Amino acid sequence: MEEKSWKDHHVLLNPKEENELEIFGYKTQGCRRAMCIAGCIFSCGALLLLFYWKPAWRVWANCTPCNLQDADVILLRTTGEFRKYTRKKVTWIDLSTLNLLVRDTSDNLFIADKDSVINRAIMKPELKVRSIQVQKIRYVWNLSMKQFQKVGSLDDSNSCYDIHHKFGGGLTSEEQTIRRLVCGPNAIEIEIRPLWKLLLKEILNPFYVFQAFTLTLWLTQGYIEYSVAIIILSVISIGLTMYDLRQQSIKLYELVEEHNKVQVTAYTKDRGCQKLESRYLVPGDILVLEGKKHSLPCDAILIDGSCVVDEGMLTGESIPVTKTPLPHMENTKPWKTHSAEDYRRHILFCGTEVIQTKPTGKGPVRAVVLQTGFSTAKGDLVRSILYPKPVNFRLYRDAFRFIIALTLIGMLGLIYAVCVYVQHKKSVTETVVMALLLFSGSVPPAIPAALTTGIVYAQKRLKNKRIFCISPQRINICGQINLVCFDKTGTLTEDGLDLWSLIPSEESCFQNVHNFASGAPLPWGLLCGAMASCHSLLILDETTQGDPLDRKMFEGTCWVMEDSSTAPSKSGVPSTSVIVKPGPNASNAPVAGIAILHQFPFSSGLQRMSVITQQIGKNQYDLYMKGAPEMVSSFCRPETVPSDFTKVLKTYTTQGFRVIALAHKALPTVKDVEMDSLEREEVESDLTFLGLLIMENRLKPETKAVLEELSAARIRSVMITGDNLQTAVTVAKNAEMIAKTSKVILIEACEPEGPTPASITWQLMEESTQNTPGISDTCVNIEQSTTPESKSNNYHFALNGNSYQVIVKHFKSLLPKILVNATVFARMSPGQKSSLVEEFQKLNYYVGMCGDGANDCGALKAAHAGISLSEQEASVASPFTSQTPNIECVPQLIREGRAALVASFAVFKYLTLYGLTQFIGTALLYWQLQIFGNYQYLIQDVVITLLVCLTMSLTQAYPKLAPYRPPGQLLSPPLLLSVILHVGITAVMLVCGFLLVKQQPWYLETANHRECPPANGSLSPASPVLSRNGTANATHVASTVLSYEDTTLWPLATISCIILAFVFSKGKPFRKPVYTNYIFSVLLLIQLGICIFLLFADLRAVYEGMQLLCTPVTWRVYILVMLGVMFCVSFFVEDIILQNRRLWLLIKKCFRFRSPSQYRKWQRKLEKDPTWPPVNRKDFAETCQPAIYINPSYEHNEEN
Repeated sequence: MEEKSWKDHHVLLNPKEENELEIFGYKTQGCRRAMCIAGCIFSCGALLLLFYWKPAWRVWANCTPCNLQDADVILLRTTGEFRKYTRKKVTWIDLSTLNLLVRDTSDNLFIADKDSVINRAIMKPELKVRSIQVQKIRYVWNLSMKQFQKVGSLDDSNSCYDIHHKFGGGLTSEEQTIRRLVCGPNAIEIEIRPLWKLLLKEILNPFYVFQAFTLTLWLTQGYIEYSVAIIILSVISIGLTMYDLRQQSIKLYELVEEHNKVQVTAYTKDRGCQKLESRYLVPGDILVLEGKKHSLPCDAILIDGSCVVDEGMLTGESIPVTKTPLPHMENTKPWKTHSAEDYRRHILFCGTEVIQTKPTGKGPVRAVVLQTGFSTAKGDLVRSILYPKPVNFRLYRDAFRFIIALTLIGMLGLIYAVCVYVQHKKSVTETVVMALLLFSGSVPPAIPAALTTGIVYAQKRLKNKRIFCISPQRINICGQINLVCFDKTGTLTEDGLDLWSLIPSEESCFQNVHNFASGAPLPWGLLCGAMASCHSLLILDETTQGDPLDRKMFEGTCWVMEDSSTAPSKSGVPSTSVIVKPGPNASNAPVAGIAILHQFPFSSGLQRMSVITQQIGKNQYDLYMKGAPEMVSSFCRPETVPSDFTKVLKTYTTQGFRVIALAHKALPTVKDVEMDSLEREEVESDLTFLGLLIMENRLKPETKAVLEELSAARIRSVMITGDNLQTAVTVAKNAEMIAKTSKVILIEACEPEGPTPASITWQLMEESTQNTPGISDTCVNIEQSTTPESKSNNYHFALNGNSYQVIVKHFKSLLPKILVNATVFARMSPGQKSSLVEEFQKLNYYVGMCGDGANDCGALKAAHAGISLSEQEASVASPFTSQTPNIECVPQLIREGRAALVASFAVFKYLTLYGLTQFIGTALLYWQLQIFGNYQYLIQDVVITLLVCLTMSLTQAYPKLAPYRPPGQLLSPPLLLSVILHVGITAVMLVCGFLLVKQQPWYLETANHRECPPANGSLSPASPVLSRNGTANATHVASTVLSYEDTTLWPLATISCIILAFVFSKGKPFRKPVYTNYIFSVLLLIQLGICIFLLFADLRAVYEGMQLLCTPVTWRVYILVMLGVMFCVSFFVEDIILQNRRLWLLIKKCFRFRSPSQYRKWQRKLEKDPTWPPVNRKDFAETCQPAIYINPSYEHNEEN
């Protein structure tokens, strides 16, 4: 019973999705709430502030746990490591005001779609719906399933038949009204946050509250100037933060607002077509698309006609994409499952631009609204910016632990202060105030701001390099990347391919090669017809646009394209068709042209595309297919595929050529009205193999140098592509991702067949030494190395997507062994790419992913740092977007990440040392009931520390990547030792100064000499201290400040802060030398000059203003000598010992330290395994494992 109760109280929201959350049900209790209100009043709002910081505590204090069905308050908790809590109030949506016709008949459905969650959420007879709003998405309580479910989209369980028949006729006005009320408006509403809200949020930050507390203490002690300076700086800091947040809010508002008020045409059952504002659209509405260009205000499934859209906002690729209607099917399979990886070809995404519509004979282009508001693709982009995914990075976790440690040190100081002041029989008020002053000094309130400074500067530097970031907290993580996955086409290699040759096939034999370099036109034939028509090109603004591969292939035929809607009327050709016909330079053809009637678009999952065409003036219909050779040949009749197909294919792919296969099938006469209902599986069968199109896939000029740089930095490179395995391996060798002396072991895994279990074959890749038939004189040759293989780890695994899938499913134990040495993954689907990235992360790799943003979207989002090569500043594809279309952005990002990480550590160490130096100096003065003066604190905190924090991170990244990474955690031995040793050095110096000054012959315990006497005079009691502000309080401050101990400790503590700022500003190997940071270097010199001037200036104004006493010049020289010794010791400790990598490696070796990372453990294990790697053998699975879960992702065409 208790188990069931707990289950009802706590469930998962959005299980296995990126935004997975735990939800808990709570019921508000009147007496508890009254007690909390009383507590807030009696604590003067302190309890309210605590509840603001800790929403979970507010819920636990005001409510009691209950099942979700009875809850009026919901507590949400993220499922990641950070476990962040959020409180949500359950709200009621009242439908009783709608005067529904069915309100008295409780059995009737309110929504025609009987499976809709809305029907199951309406309470009868009250006609109310319970709902919560989480991260801009509305969830309603499903009464039958007893759980909260998302609204704002059509149910994924709908089949193709359901989509067409439930929604194809439009919704009734009543149903629209119900859906509009329950789902909310179709708008991505971003509030430009009012300044008062931003101000309130900033000043309620725990550190600003802590700062307000400490400032109150300082003000009560008469530190007016210092407090005013800190207040002014805090106001400036808060103002700048507010300005930045406000500008981001405005920018985001402008990004989405124009799409909230688009005029659209919608169709309803009872009113027909009508114009309305897009915010009134609901899931299930029929959207009528007109011919003009316009942005889509929602996600919609195309059901009639086709259209061309620009999906640049989503994918970063501004290549026109053809969308086809959802097929009419009788089966009950969910529509996404039926369309497999091709389902995106039927969806028009919100925020993308419709360029062209192509209606069929049935009527206009129509689409069913699939998702609205924040549930859409554009809404997802905006939500990812508003609610970035928490980053699991040790720096922030360690920083929190460090602050707790400093707080504990502050507690010790508080106890020490209480003991000292009680011993001297001081009043309780004075004791408490002084103890709190010492406690507050241990934790510098600028730590959080200082940690982000390096990231802000790094983000600005990245922007100057045309790398844009929507998730700044990931910049530090980039400094830890040790493995980068690259897409091939368009990333490592050029987008555009050059036509090399065409190998026709007739009567199961390859014929003479047609070489495009010869300039001879391609002779007419089925191959020419396939190249001229099997593509997704279209005419836009009187130019041919589309995929670069398609354009190159079409140009090779010398044919031209025209739109039938603008071309002269052709008999029997639909007006929506694209027509291709021979150009002036084409070879003679017995046809006037070819009309492309229907497309089955390319998808990387299916690895093929096909078109149905009609020869103009003839009643002849053909199907042409192109795609991956292995895939296309599987659809051809075996007798039409040449016997040496595999051999010829391998000959070209091993030389790095891109190979496309072409096939054909003559079709019986089909009517235009039947075209949309044609099943792809029916027509794509029994084809005739036509031949192979050979294309040169050249590396981008920057690729090789970048991969060499990463290799020199010991950052592993991996290729994940949708292309052929042999081609991918050759490109990897040409790019020197695989050294020419290394072995390549091909892995092929097969699913179980009957009684035969799943198998895995390991085969050493043979180098092809055969010349390509017909073009031996121009063949691209790959150098063959005869150098004997190195025995240890000089091998690389290469496998395709199918094999990867089988290994994950049946050979899970082998997967980590393969991954630590696998370099090439070919024929990978988008889901497999993201799965692979996650598997690498499980081995403790910090994974970077660089791709084109379309097909790689899932992997880009899964990686620690995903970089999309795109012209857009921000896309849903990835956290980073580079406008430079090559992989040079990868080392740039890693360099900036390392520099930002090192800068964060340097600033953190400096602030810690500054706080503890001030803490030790103040604690020593407390021993005799004294404290530093007003202006003394002012110079330490504002003139030195604040300016150091603002400028220390300006040092730019070092231009060369070091062969090792900076430490990734604050609690690492070098960093901890650095803090401990420097605290020790500073403490020894301060204690020595404190004790030595007492031994001087001129020392007086109660001296108050302001200025030094004339040269022939002697130290004698000076006149009484003048009041600075005419108050008794000022005299009190002077009496607790003036002493020889204070005059000695202040320059020691202040100049030591300058020394530590210099020592911690480490340059090489992750940042440029400190002197290249001109602002910081000049600032340090000015600060040092001011401190030395104040130390040696025998001026009455200086003594009075700084509350210092005169000391002999020799003593001041001694102070400088002590600081000089401290500088030498600190510099030696930091630079020669702690930053000495060789020394640390030696220590690790002596203590037999081994990296705990999983991939390192596997590498060490495999080095000792004499049977690894297996070569030329076949293994079988013992037991079957559960199937792999493939992440749903933006699956798009990559390898077309």
